[in-house]
Amino acid sequence: MAEAEGPGPEDRKPKSDEAHSAFTPPPGMEPEVPDEDQPTSEFALPEGLAAPSPGPEGSGFTAPATYAAQHSPPAHTPPSVPAFPASSPWQDRMRTMLRMPVDVRPVPETAQRQTEAGPAVGRVLDLTLRIGELLLAGGEGAEDVEAAMFAVARSYGLDRAEPTVTFTMLSITHQPSLVGNPVSASRTVRRRGTDYTRLAAVFRLVDDISAPEVEISLEEAYRRLAVIRRNRHPYPTWVLTAAAGLLAGAASVLVGGGVTVFFCAALGAVLGDRLAWYFADRGLPEFYQFVVAAMPPAAIGVALKLAEIDVRASAVITGGLFALLPGRALVAAVQDGLTGFYITASARLLEVMYLFIGIIIGVLVVIYVGLQFGASPNPDEVLQIPHRPLLQTLASMVLVFTFAILLQQERSTVWIVTLNGGVAWVTFGALRAAELPPVPSTAIAAGLVGLFGQLFSRYRFASALPYVTAAIGPLLPGSATYFGLLSIAENRLDKGLASLTTAAAIALAIAIGVNLGSESSRLFMRIPGARSAAKRRAAAKRTRGF
Repeated sequence: MAEAEGPGPEDRKPKSDEAHSAFTPPPGMEPEVPDEDQPTSEFALPEGLAAPSPGPEGSGFTAPATYAAQHSPPAHTPPSVPAFPASSPWQDRMRTMLRMPVDVRPVPETAQRQTEAGPAVGRVLDLTLRIGELLLAGGEGAEDVEAAMFAVARSYGLDRAEPTVTFTMLSITHQPSLVGNPVSASRTVRRRGTDYTRLAAVFRLVDDISAPEVEISLEEAYRRLAVIRRNRHPYPTWVLTAAAGLLAGAASVLVGGGVTVFFCAALGAVLGDRLAWYFADRGLPEFYQFVVAAMPPAAIGVALKLAEIDVRASAVITGGLFALLPGRALVAAVQDGLTGFYITASARLLEVMYLFIGIIIGVLVVIYVGLQFGASPNPDEVLQIPHRPLLQTLASMVLVFTFAILLQQERSTVWIVTLNGGVAWVTFGALRAAELPPVPSTAIAAGLVGLFGQLFSRYRFASALPYVTAAIGPLLPGSATYFGLLSIAENRLDKGLASLTTAAAIALAIAIGVNLGSESSRLFMRIPGARSAAKRRAAAKRTRGF
């Protein structure tokens, strides 16, 4: 009997349809084995369709080509953004572009020579930071520092550079392309000094770098920057000390002092300046320098009261305060705040507050000691300033002249700022004679200072600070500050705090007036692209729901 055969391969397969996989091919069809070179993605191109060439017309999945300004397509600049003419000041061109969105900024026509390999990114960033450091250390506003850094970077081919400025730190980032790695560099500002001659030289260097008709290589720019750093101050130390004395003497005449008061105030300011230099050479912080500098004028005023000499001792102390009030830092702080640099503005205001507190401590200590010895100051004489229009106008111009020397200004700008300060004082005196309150009178006079200073600076393609800072000297609230300190020393806190509040309001009126006058000067200038950029920003705000 034949043995039964076992089940074959076909008989061993399950007969149920549920045992089949959903991806098992039906009987009679052989599964396709894909080639290794055959694309299997559902995004694969169909047969017969050529792959797109890389570039601006390529696929959305194609990596963009590296962007360079010299090889950029014409469509990069939107037609609504006009090209900036080279005849307009670089400050206005750069400030306008910084206020534009990044995607609508015009493509620069590189003004400086480059190699075929492109700009030396590291050296350009380093040069930009060094120029920004000198400007920020010299007291320039944060927006103007960013504009200068932006101008230098774009002039050397880094059109995708973004500078950032704070009170003590500068940084800049350059992204060579949409897919390239960004390059960043930063620099810390550790030392600050007032030298407007150096500031003007840096502005001339930036103007030459950004001018298409002037060709400056990186080596030449570094050489000029090194010369600017090594340059000595235009005035020796003894001239600065004498200028501080003349400034205090002129300020004392401004508030009603005579010949004796003039020399006493000048002597107090000279002693205070020498003490401040002595402690500065030994590394004492600036706060303590202001404390000791405020003591000699106050001590001389108290000594005149103790000696019962019939002079306006209050004018001696007030004149010494004029030489110390930090008007330059206050104007820069308010300007940064009004232009949107709130961190830098807060830091500058904090610096002003510390310096002001140092002055208050120095004067209060001396006045308190004088009161213990029987000095009887007359608070009412502080506010009873006689009207001597011609003499006070001459004193105000002497004050501005000496203030400009203390700021180390170029000799060619000293006379212009002196005239600007004289116009401001005459305007202030006329408004006060018309019985306008002191705060709005100060704001209007400071607005004229800012207006004329900005026009002068645009005419000479320079910074506005040398034409503005010294001119606000006669408007500083010296009398209100001294009256407040005297009232506090006599334990009349309500009157003292009210007077100090008035002094702070006058100081803010000066700063806001200067900034408003500076911005108003642009109404007389046609800045290309500003109107279209303003419309674009307004439309962007509407789309965000503002």
